[in-house]
Amino acid sequence: MKWIVKFLAVSGALFLTPSLISGIEVSSWWPTAFIAAFLLALLNITVRPVLALLTLPINLLTLGLFTFVLNALIFWILNFIDGISIDGFVPALLGSLVITIVKWIVDLFFDKSN
Repeated sequence: MKWIVKFLAVSGALFLTPSLISGIEVSSWWPTAFIAAFLLALLNITVRPVLALLTLPINLLTLGLFTFVLNALIFWILNFIDGISIDGFVPALLGSLVITIVKWIVDLFFDKSN
């Protein structure tokens, strides 16, 4: 149940992010935001751990702040989906922060209900 709510929350956040951040455009809720949320989840499961391991020395030197760069790079990959346009690294960084905050709020909600 939690993963369904998180998936829907991320889809909604992906669809609403362009209203908060200039430089990001999402054409539609269905199927663009759903496909992007699915791809984002898939990339976070498969690619992100490998990148985190490869960039571990940089992440240690920056006291974990390089994780924001990794999140932005993974978010920027969504630019290859038809219907999504991300105009640079800064909008990708800000968009990944919005998605991270939404996922954090969903996690807080579900942790309190247990």
